[in-house]
Amino acid sequence: MSITFNSETFRDDFTYYNSPEAIQRFPFPFDEDTYMYAVNMEQHNPGERGSVLEHPIDVDEHYVAEMEDRAMVLAEDPKRTQTLPHMETAAWDTLELLFGLMARDYPEHFTLERDGTTWHWINRPLGLDHTFTFGDSSTLPPRPGSRGDVPMEPLEYVTRQVQGDYAVLDQRADNLWMDAGTVTSQADWSLDFDIGMDFYEWHGPVPLAHEMGIFDRALKYLLSIEQHNPGRRLNWTMTINPRLDTSPENYNTWGVDRTTVTPENVGEKVHLRVELQTFFRLPRSNALLFPIRCYLISLNDLVTVPGWGKRLHRVLRDLHPDLAEYKGLTTYLPTVIEWLSAYDDESETVDQAG
Repeated sequence: MSITFNSETFRDDFTYYNSPEAIQRFPFPFDEDTYMYAVNMEQHNPGERGSVLEHPIDVDEHYVAEMEDRAMVLAEDPKRTQTLPHMETAAWDTLELLFGLMARDYPEHFTLERDGTTWHWINRPLGLDHTFTFGDSSTLPPRPGSRGDVPMEPLEYVTRQVQGDYAVLDQRADNLWMDAGTVTSQADWSLDFDIGMDFYEWHGPVPLAHEMGIFDRALKYLLSIEQHNPGRRLNWTMTINPRLDTSPENYNTWGVDRTTVTPENVGEKVHLRVELQTFFRLPRSNALLFPIRCYLISLNDLVTVPGWGKRLHRVLRDLHPDLAEYKGLTTYLPTVIEWLSAYDDESETVDQAG
């Protein structure tokens, strides 16, 4: 089925919107009335037709606008995409996996033809038609804005064309190391700061989970992921305005937004931000590809789905203060809870996770 792509922005005038279909397929992350960290990992099996889990890589109505926003971020800060030298094979692995899945699952929008190492890639939504030699970075298109037509690295080339952030994790010494990535829509963390760190180091700031043994169990699961058996989990936070780029590097732009929430604008300005995190074992490098796909929904849209407003009210009302602080919610959380209380009739809830 062909996708109609929105004309929208994630900055300045914030014209981002969700169609009724996008609201219904939004990955609501709560299956209980309370929330605490857990090793909520499972196999990334195909989901229901039309859901965000139907295909391994989800392409939706926000695709073109998200790629335009990524291009703007990379033009402003090229360090948002990095590949350490020993990760080149993993980068080509990533390109092969993502282009292959997009062409297989969305053939009306993407085509990949292979003749040995000569590959022909067509991306119709972005108007791209490229032929290159697989494994030879010099044959890739030039990096936008580069002097002397410097070709893109394979990781940057592919991740400029697929929604979500991408960390590529090297596996060695019974640990995972963030040694490559393209990260432009993250929830207040920095690839440039975390590059080269191991699993425990980049999760260092997370409260409570270390003491609960969450990361020990999560790492054990991730190290065991095999080819053709990817995993997934959902994570969440909240964002003021439908802004993708909430990085530490850009805090001066978005940090003040947290002080602008009022009882009158909370439904429009406050967005639930859900990450569909997936994990793929790459074939040549044995690295782990870690896509982090961000979905945004305003509270106004969220409460149109029966049960979601009630459940979110209870989750936020009873959220551990350390988690609220870590997620940056404390400034406006009381206003959100009060607003959501109108959607909670105090009756028993049922499983509303989507």
